[in-house]
Amino acid sequence: PPMPRLFSGIEIPPALAERLAGLRGGLEGARWVEPENFHITLRFIGDVDGVTAERFSEALSAVECAPFDVTLDGLGSFGRGRPRALWAGVAPNAALDTLARAHEKAALAAGLERETRNFHPHVTLARMKRVKPAAVAAYLTDNGAFLSPGFAVTRFVLYSARQSRGGGPYVVERAYDLGKPGE
Repeated sequence: PPMPRLFSGIEIPPALAERLAGLRGGLEGARWVEPENFHITLRFIGDVDGVTAERFSEALSAVECAPFDVTLDGLGSFGRGRPRALWAGVAPNAALDTLARAHEKAALAAGLERETRNFHPHVTLARMKRVKPAAVAAYLTDNGAFLSPGFAVTRFVLYSARQSRGGGPYVVERAYDLGKPGE
């Protein structure tokens, strides 16, 4: 069977996922992500062989990071003239940036190519193919000031995505707790 597509990320707590799901609608042609599939990607890996997947998984288990809080702040879209994704952004967060760098190191240790794009933490809310830029702009004017309460990040996970039309279902292959007990 083909290897699943892998990526590491942070889960969104159910109560917050429910609030994000409340932003659905009012954007014709958007494919909304199911609330249980909301996440913040730390490092996209893609389709890799079993050995590479195992190496990455092992490298992640060596990542050391204390728990920290994350706040979602503002909505936006990727793909200026042809918007392709609608997302909730993450307020600037040094701990999250540090964790993402550690995941990049784990990816390099697993033999993967260096990630050339800057880390831009976000939660994808919808994917868009033929949504008019003006409709996206209007939606963001109405909803863009979204601000979440902070939530505690106590673990990160390795997800797999089966081949589907994007947006899930994602399966947690392995979970890694942050901080050691008693720290």
